[in-house]
Amino acid sequence: MKKLLVICVFFILFSSCKGDDKFVLRNSIGSLNKVMVVTKASDWNDELGKEIRNSFGELVLGLPQPEPLLKVSQIAPNGFGSMMKVSRNILIIGEGTKNEFYVKNNVYAQPQTIVYVYGEDVASAIETFKKNEAEIIKTFIDSDIKMTQNVFESRKVDNANYRTLQNLGIGFTIPDNYRTVDDTGDFLWLRQHLTSGIAKTGSNNILVYSIPLKEETKVAQNIVAVRDSIGEAHIPGSDQETMHMITEEAYTPFTEETIIQGNKAFETRGKWEVKNDFMAGPFINYSVIDQKNNRVIVFEGFTYAPSVNKRAFVFELEAIGKSLKIN
Repeated sequence: MKKLLVICVFFILFSSCKGDDKFVLRNSIGSLNKVMVVTKASDWNDELGKEIRNSFGELVLGLPQPEPLLKVSQIAPNGFGSMMKVSRNILIIGEGTKNEFYVKNNVYAQPQTIVYVYGEDVASAIETFKKNEAEIIKTFIDSDIKMTQNVFESRKVDNANYRTLQNLGIGFTIPDNYRTVDDTGDFLWLRQHLTSGIAKTGSNNILVYSIPLKEETKVAQNIVAVRDSIGEAHIPGSDQETMHMITEEAYTPFTEETIIQGNKAFETRGKWEVKNDFMAGPFINYSVIDQKNNRVIVFEGFTYAPSVNKRAFVFELEAIGKSLKIN
C-alpha cells in the first residue's frame, strides 16, 4: 500500500511537469479588462480601495456610453486560494516590509499578470500605487492585448488573400470571422457581423489605406480631414448621394503619439456618424509613419452596435490594429 502511494505521488508530480522540468500551469480565467484585487476588506472599503476604483474606473475615451478602463473585484488575502489564483489579471496590494512595485507573469496560471504593490503602511501603499498608476494600468491592458492577439493568431486569415495588403506591403492579424466588403488594391474594408445578444444587428469594421507623407509635423492635425475624405469616397450611407461616414462634429477626437510594431504612430479615438442619417459609433485610428516609403499607413476600426456597451468591440479592434507590420 505504501509503495502504491509513493508511485501515485510520483505519477502526479511527473504528469504536472513538462519535458524541461517546468510545471504545467493551469489555464487562466477572467473577463477582458477586469482585475481581481487582493487586499484586506477594511482597506478596500477605505482610502486604498477608493484610490484603486477611481484609477481603474477612469472612462475610456471615444465611447458613446461611459465605460471604465478596467473593472475590478476584491478578495481578502485569506480567501486568495487555489480557485482564485487562476485569475488572469491580479493586483496584490497592502502592507509589506518596504515600499515596492513589481510585476510577475504566469505565477499560478497562464497567461497571467500579477502586479504587486506594497507599502510599509497603508498610506505608503496608496502612495506607491499612485506613483505607478499609469504603468499599472498599461501593464494590465497590454497583457489583455497580447492575449487577444494570440487568440486571433490561432485563427487568422492569410494576408496574401488581400490585394491591398500585398500592394501596400503590410500585414496584420485578420481573424477568420471578418469578411471582405471592398478590396480595391489601394483600400481595404473588412467587416465582422456581431452575432451575440442585442448587438447582433451590428458590426465591427476595419479600414486600411495609405496617404502620402508630406509634413510629419502635420500628420496628427490632419487625421480627421483624411478620415472624412475616405468616408465620403468609400463609406456610403443608405442614400449614396447624400449620406456618408464623417467624424462626429459634436465630439473632438483624442489623439496621442504611440508606437506600432516599432514605428512611430498616432492613435486617435473618437466617434463617427453618418451624415444626414442616425447611424453612429466609436472608432479607433492608427496613423503609422512609414519614413522609408514616404507615406502614412492608416488602420482604422469602427463599431456599429446600437444600444449596447462597445468597450469590448473597440478593444478587439485595438488588438488587431496593434498587430500591423510594415514588410
